[in-house]
Amino acid sequence: MTSQPDQHSSADAPDLAQLLRPVVRESSVSEVAKRLLDHLSAGDIRPGTRLPAERQLAEALGVARSSVRGALSALDVLGIIEIRPGSGSYVREGTSEFLPRAINWGLMLGQRRTRDLVEVRTHMEGVSARLAAERATDADVARLEEHLQHMRDAGGDVTAFIDADIAFHLETARIARNTVLSDILHSIRALLQVWMERVSDIEGTVSGTLCEHDAVLQAIRARDPEAADRAMAEHMRMAGARLRASVDGEA
Repeated sequence: MTSQPDQHSSADAPDLAQLLRPVVRESSVSEVAKRLLDHLSAGDIRPGTRLPAERQLAEALGVARSSVRGALSALDVLGIIEIRPGSGSYVREGTSEFLPRAINWGLMLGQRRTRDLVEVRTHMEGVSARLAAERATDADVARLEEHLQHMRDAGGDVTAFIDADIAFHLETARIARNTVLSDILHSIRALLQVWMERVSDIEGTVSGTLCEHDAVLQAIRARDPEAADRAMAEHMRMAGARLRASVDGEA
């Protein structure tokens, strides 16, 4: 249910202004957007809350109002806030959707937090593949084969390919039979989604991804933990290279 503007008075606005500190680089739209996004994604501000006026934000951050205006426009495009002419800027409902948007924005800025998240995922996926090779049943291997076949069958359907790719990784985590590991990888599913969407148009992504997944599958089928770990590490290395190529291309 969408919050009505009058449910949150302007008295709510100073809360965010008090949380903010001046940005390092004056007149940087990206820095202002990042600072606002950090607070919004952390849950400091309730959905439906009206943000402080441009003047208040500019004073709190120590930047020109034009930088604040540009940052708010960017967050509006990302769907994180809603700018209502004559009323103000409001935090949208659905804070659970902040993560993929925050990741995407972070990738565009080369944000350290995103790089750290990618690094953690790389190690987690390796552990997942190793344990899956140790614990997989024939039925488990058959399900992995189905996911890989769905990737092959996707053709030019990028969404279907990405869905099958993510399913393969989550299935591998399930086969590992470690609930904590599986929960962690499920929790960063948004990262996988954004990652694949960004690299899908890089030449060689589909063929390379299929080959890399097949190597992981073969190692798990052979019940070879060392090979599974190496195959997943190589997949993560190549996937990371494709992600960097995508970010560098936009830069």
